[in-house]
Amino acid sequence: MLPIRDHTPSATTPWVTYGLILVNVAIFLLLLPLEGNPRALTLFYYDWALIPAIADPVTFLSSQFLHGGFWHIAGNMLFLFIFGDNIEDELGHALFLAFYLAAGVAAGLAQTLFDPTSTVPMVGASGAIAGVMGGYLLLFPRARIDVLLILIVFFKVIPVPAWAVLSLWLILQIVSGAGTAQSGGGIAYWAHVGGFLAGLALLLPLWARRGGPLYWRRSGGVPPHPPADSVAAVPLVRRRR
Repeated sequence: MLPIRDHTPSATTPWVTYGLILVNVAIFLLLLPLEGNPRALTLFYYDWALIPAIADPVTFLSSQFLHGGFWHIAGNMLFLFIFGDNIEDELGHALFLAFYLAAGVAAGLAQTLFDPTSTVPMVGASGAIAGVMGGYLLLFPRARIDVLLILIVFFKVIPVPAWAVLSLWLILQIVSGAGTAQSGGGIAYWAHVGGFLAGLALLLPLWARRGGPLYWRRSGGVPPHPPADSVAAVPLVRRRR
């Protein structure tokens, strides 16, 4: 199951969301030549990735813009594209950027707390994006998220409430993190959990000022502007004989 889009585009142009995607992709492409030089790549990560055993303050920010491969950055940027624009709508551009970076720092702190002796470099925007997802769950629990369901011989897109998608994602991170002694096969699960909870906490005052549960009643738990008129269907793909 893979979230691929929501039904409510932003009311304004999400310049920061687009800018973050552009910067992450640009850095990833600029670092591709290092893939052929493992020593240079290791030295680069030593300076700029977050290593919990060292916990260099600068790397809590710099590591958010580094990725370990194509699928790593592709998945992160897809999630940022889906969930970032509506949160940017609510916070404004500058405050959204501060929120995003703060959630990423909190994610790094969470992973460092749970695995303080690790010397494995930690990279990726997933902690910051988890914060965006936590904020999205708090503000828009009933927003519709299209999920691509892959069942061996066909693909089907089904709309699912945001609370179901994001709650399931968080539970999977907690279960996976609890079942691993360290970062679990290269995935920093506790960074995801920390970022998600930080996103919830950071937007809790905004949610409370808007009335808390009353805000959900007034808004219906969805972004405060009309959904897209139509959502393109994903065609059925059958296995060839």
